[in-house]
Amino acid sequence: MNYECVQGDISKQKDIEAIVNAANARLQSGGGVAGAIHRQAGPELAKAGQELAPIEPGQAVITNAFNLPNDYVIHCLGPVYGRDEPADQLLADCYRNALDLTEKHKIESIAFPAISTGAFGFPFEQATDIALNSLAEHVSKLSHLKTIRFVLFSDEDYQHYQNALAKTL
Repeated sequence: MNYECVQGDISKQKDIEAIVNAANARLQSGGGVAGAIHRQAGPELAKAGQELAPIEPGQAVITNAFNLPNDYVIHCLGPVYGRDEPADQLLADCYRNALDLTEKHKIESIAFPAISTGAFGFPFEQATDIALNSLAEHVSKLSHLKTIRFVLFSDEDYQHYQNALAKTL
């Protein structure tokens, strides 16, 4: 498995087959990652989401990517920290369920944001550890996925992920 970490905008990952949306339960546009993805994808993404919503914390669903440079968007609803419990398990489920969708759809590359760390308030360092450990434990069950990329918006978040990635995987 090839692991990558980049700083940038998840909606502009041209060489990745599927990107992950840190979605809301209704799969509609919002702030942060969801807003960036929906703006780039166009209104068809929200329409596709209406048919699949609402989703529960930890759940992942897949749609076409429409005007994005990718084939798919995998929408994950991360837990709201302090409200959705058990938060650690629900966040790990997001990553595992997204990976299961890559296997089902024979996807070879996926890009993840830092799910639940923005408006949902999950402590960044804890969320990073959960993400990396969940993925490391689950990838042995996959036969199609070759690349996992983490896309972080801020320099500080990128540096933290880069360091954690070097220690964990």
